[in-house]
This record gives sequence, structure tokens and C-alpha cells, in this order.
Amino acid sequence: MVPTSASAAFCDVAGPSVAWRDNRRDPSRRIRGAFGFPNRIPASLLRNLTTRPSIPDGCVGQHGRVRSERIRSWWGWGWADAAVGPDERARLVARLPPHWVADELPVPRVEDVVLRAPRVSPPDTLNPICTVHPHVRMSHTYGKAYRDVVRALHGDLGAAPDVVAYPETEAQIVDLLDWAGGANVAVIPYGGGSSVVGGVEYRGDRHDAVLTLDLTRMDRVLEVDRTSRAALIQAGALGPVLEEQLAPHGYTLRHYPQSFEFSTLGGWLATRAGGHFAMRHTRIDDFVEALRVVSPSGTSQTRRLPASGAGPSPDRLFLGSEGTLGVLTEAWMRLQDRPVHKATRAVSFGDFAAALRAVRAIAQSGLDPSNCRLLDEAEAAINTGRADGRAVLVLGFESADHPVDSALARTLEIARENGGSVDSTSTQDSVGDWRAAFLRMPYIRDALARSGVVVETFETACTWDSAERVCDSVRAGVRAATEEICGESGIVTVRLTHVYPDGVAPYFTVIAPARRGSEVQMWDQIKAAASDLLSGLGASITHHHAVGRDHLRWYEAQRPDLFGEVLRAAKNSLDPRGVLNPGVLFD
Repeated sequence: MVPTSASAAFCDVAGPSVAWRDNRRDPSRRIRGAFGFPNRIPASLLRNLTTRPSIPDGCVGQHGRVRSERIRSWWGWGWADAAVGPDERARLVARLPPHWVADELPVPRVEDVVLRAPRVSPPDTLNPICTVHPHVRMSHTYGKAYRDVVRALHGDLGAAPDVVAYPETEAQIVDLLDWAGGANVAVIPYGGGSSVVGGVEYRGDRHDAVLTLDLTRMDRVLEVDRTSRAALIQAGALGPVLEEQLAPHGYTLRHYPQSFEFSTLGGWLATRAGGHFAMRHTRIDDFVEALRVVSPSGTSQTRRLPASGAGPSPDRLFLGSEGTLGVLTEAWMRLQDRPVHKATRAVSFGDFAAALRAVRAIAQSGLDPSNCRLLDEAEAAINTGRADGRAVLVLGFESADHPVDSALARTLEIARENGGSVDSTSTQDSVGDWRAAFLRMPYIRDALARSGVVVETFETACTWDSAERVCDSVRAGVRAATEEICGESGIVTVRLTHVYPDGVAPYFTVIAPARRGSEVQMWDQIKAAASDLLSGLGASITHHHAVGRDHLRWYEAQRPDLFGEVLRAAKNSLDPRGVLNPGVLFD
């Protein structure tokens, strides 16, 4: 056992054709861009645009880094200084039944947490990019799901990785994979650590040790192609780091998941993340031109093309592969001009079924609003403060080219035709209130978890013909499950996060009383009940949270058996020793 030390302050920021060849150590691998080409931005000019994330002094070899001014929470969401304070907590718990609220669970002091001694030591050649520092291992143990937060609060860090590596080059990733394969060390690719489905936690027993591969030092925009409006970006770039490098060129990726500050491009690609747009460009998939992936068997570089009908797409093999087929290192991404025309309104509905019909009509109209998020009456009350029992539809349009007022006006007409009411004052406040609550919610979740409350989310996708049935059945079914598991019915809300002409992505929130010490088991039972409901209704086990380890059983039921065999064959070919993120996508 190795107790943590308080001596160092902890900082953690935490189709196309394809060419297969073992070029992982190829010294000719270039950073694209040269001063002679006006439509190419050399990497050397971009390298000082942002400050890279930092880690504790002395934790990784001799590599120095500028310290981040803010400190990431090692146990919960986001920035440590943004955690819910006493006054905000008091307001939160005052809105819950008093008997649901327990004394606040203290955050363990890092110096009091005891970790298992590292079971492996990397070779001397890799020591400069590796660390066994206890604080770093603690912060890389779990993702950010409710069950992760609760276990960290209880000091349960038995799954901590033995070593954390911070590669800066592709060649170092190759060396790490080669060493791990020979030493039977599981490798967990890690971006920002924001997984809520067990995507970065090793739960197996077939490996001698665990290495977490933190890619956040590979965070550069390597090239900008102005003519094609695309950029080559390293996979370890966190959302703000990526956008800060694109901003001087007038471009944006415009992909803003709730985890934007604390997740990376590689993580978005590996999990097929959903983002800012409620329609049209809903997923990170829509922005991909080409990928570069390092696997234990070699490197895949797909050809950069706008589209291709040349057989099955190799990009699609790696999108959503969750680190189990290879390590994403670079991607050519389609960019957008920064929007200058914006318009936002909110519409309220007295009937959630009518609101669903309005959203379907808007989705099938071809107007393609950038924001089209429907909150049921309970979700609206919690996140916007409304007390009138009405559902709220948040609408938004944006463009870099033309005014969007006429599109918004027609969308509001459709909403009115389906029973919606546009309020020029109080309803409009709902837009800003919801946006603020959306970004604040993970911190609130952590505060309620410390206060003895089960609070978590899950999401799905279904076609329009079953949308109302899915929303109603899941809310009723999960309320019944909380009554059986928690002793009384909990609060279950739904909002629509992404909409399509043929279907929708409902997103559910559960709030219920917990028994101290049994929180994880209670949530696991609620989650299983919810997942069984989704599966029985023919909905997806996830729309954008990924599979991870938590959804594996239901994902295996959802995918065709033959496809599972093909995917396993790809795994055996790309990762013959089975070291990459074991337990994800496969049992």
C-alpha cells in the first residue's frame, strides 16, 4: 500500500480508402504545413496559442509544464473552485423532501487515501512520460458518473491505474503499446475523463497491471486548410484548447457537449459524442474527414476525402470504438465559420404530447434549427424555475452567412399551430436559465450525491412513431423502480436533446433518496431497470453517452450477433493481445 502525499498540490486538466502499414515509428511523419503556402498554417505558428494542461510538479520525468491556474476536482466534476458551496447547497436541498437529505459526505483528504502499490514499472526509456504519483492515479481512476463520484467520496479507489503516461508523440504511444503488450498490462486511453458509462475504468482480472494513457499533451492544431475549411487536430485537444487555436482563423468546430471544457477531440470521436446542434450536425461523426489511429498491430491513416462510395468506411470502424481497437491520435475535421447571426426564443406548452408533435413538425420542416430542445414540465421547473406546470421548447438559429429571423418566425408559427405559446418576457428568461442550469447540473449532481441523494441521467434514441410511448413508459417505469428500490417514488424528468426527421433522443434525469453506503448498488438497480425498459421498447441503449462497461449487456442485445462476431474479429486483428480498454464493447 502506498499512502498519498500532500507534498505536491494536485493539478489535473485532465467511405474513404485506408492504408495499412507498420509506419508507427516512421521518422518521416510530418507536422503538415509550410511557410510557403498561404492556405496552410504551420504548426510552429500555432504552438504558443494556448497553454497546455498541467500536472503536479515532479510527477512526470523531467518534462516541465506551465501550471494551470485552476485545479480540477480529483473526485468529482469540473473545477474544484466551482463546486457547490454551502449557500447554494442549502437552496438545493430546500427544494427536496427533508427526509431525503443526509448530512453532507465529506470529501476525503488526498493524503488520507491509501492506494495499492504499483504492480509494474515502465522501462527506463518510458519513465520520462510516466508517473505513479498517487494524486494523478487517483484522478484517473474513474470517469464522472454518479457511481464514480460516490465511490471516490467513500475513498474506494481500488481500481486506480498502476501507471499514468502522458505521451507527446505517436512514437511514444507505439512504445507504450509495445511494452504493455509484452508485459500483459491493460491500456486505458484517456482524454478528459468525463465518461459516465465506465469507459475509463478497468474492471477485469486478466492483466497484471493497468496503464492509463492520458493524451492531453497531444493537443495541437497541426494544420489549417483554408480552401477546404478543415483542420488537422491532435486527439488530445480539450474543447477550449481546440477552439482557442481555431479562433484566430475565424473558424470553429462548433461541437459543444456538456463536457466541452473537460473532454477531448479523441474522446468525442471514440464515443461518437453528441454536441451543440440539436439538428443536422448532431454528432461529431458529421465533422470527420479522416482519422489516424495507432493500434498494437499497426497504424491506420484514412484518406482525406469529402465523401466516398469505396466500400465500407474505415472511419466508421474507429468512430465509437471507445479505445478498444486503437488509439486515435489525429483527425482531419470539417470546420465552420463563426456564426454572426443568431436568434433564440422559447415556447411553452400545456400538453407534453402536443409539444412532441410540434417538435416533430419542426424536425420534418427542413428548417434545421441549431437548438430545438424540449423540457417536460418537471425538467422546466427544475432547470428554469417555472412554476406553471408547462413544458418548454428552447429554439435557436445561427448562421455565419445570413439573417435567421425568418426561419425562426416560421418555426414559431409551427409551434403555435401545435398549441405552443410564445411569451416575450418570462418565457424568454427560460432560455438563459436553462443554458446556465445545463452547464451547472454536473456540479449540482455532485452536491446532491454528497447529500445522500441518487441523481443521475441516461439517454436514448427512438423513432417518432414510438417517441411518446418511450417518454411516458420510461418515466412511469423508472418512478416505479425508484419506489421499489428506494422506498418511495423518485423524480423522473425528460428532455429532448437532439431531433431528427425520423426520430428523437430523449434524455432522462432521476432524483431519488439513497441509503448511505448503498448508493452505488441502488443506482445500479435503477439503471438496470431503465435499460431493460429501453431495450423492451426497441429504443437504443444510448444516443451519445457511449457503451463503456455499464451499457455492455444491453449493447450486446442491441447489435446483431453476426456484427458482434465481425467486430470481435477486428479486435483480434488490431489488438491480438487484448490490452486496449478491456471490457468495453466486448465481454
